[in-house]
Order: sequence, then C-alpha cells, then structure tokens
Amino acid sequence: MQEISASVARTASELRVLVGRLSRQLRQSYTTDEITLSQASVLKRLEQDGPATPVVLANGERVRPQSMGATLATLESMGLVSRSPDPRDGRCVVMSITEAGEQALAGVRRHRDELMARALADNFTPAEHEILVAAIPLLDRLSRLM
Repeated sequence: MQEISASVARTASELRVLVGRLSRQLRQSYTTDEITLSQASVLKRLEQDGPATPVVLANGERVRPQSMGATLATLESMGLVSRSPDPRDGRCVVMSITEAGEQALAGVRRHRDELMARALADNFTPAEHEILVAAIPLLDRLSRLM
C-alpha cells in the first residue's frame, strides 16, 4: 500500500468538508410547499428499496419507531405512501410509495437541480463551468472507491 502524502491528505480533507457542505445545503433546500427532509428521505428509501414495514424504515432512517409512525401518518394523509397488509405476517403493515409520492420526490429533485443550475449560471464563467464538467468523472470515480 502506498504512503499518503501530506498534499493528498489535505485534498481528501478539503473534499470531504466541501462535499459535506454541498450535500447539507442541497438536502436543506426546500420551499414551504415541499415535503420535509425526513419525509423525502423515507420516500427515497421506499423508491429505492421497495415496500417496507415501519420498523424496517425506522431502523434504516435511524429513528425511533414512534417518530417513523408520525412521519408515515403524515405521508399517508398527503397521499404519498400507502399501507397494505404484510403478506408474510398479517399482523404487520407494509408501506409503499404512491405515484403522488414519486411525483413529490421528483419535484424535490427538480428544485434542487434548479438551485444548482442557477448557482452555476450566475456565479461561474464558461471556463470555470468546463473545469467543473471535467471534474465530474473524477469525482464519480472517487465516490465508487469509497
């Protein structure tokens, strides 16, 4: 294994801080008519992983089952998730994302993409934009190595 130079260690640290800040800013950017961060996270989990019980969702989101129950009740009242009996255990329910939930999640993503595009368009020169474009494959490769 190759020894890590001070320069590489500094770059790693700066990238970690930068990606964390950017990620937080994007996650926290929503308008008053959008779903909350925790609601979006649950919808994303249901979209990616498929239907799940409230307990599985609570464990995945690292929240108490009571908190997940409140989140799911709100999402259900908004028509963004639906419940059905668990086919393996009729005493339990399974939550699924609805078409409206998928549309809400797509709206959140669209809003965040628009924020990013506006920041790029308003604050970066065409040459700087090209540098960012060139860095995307490198950052993608880095993300796959972690």
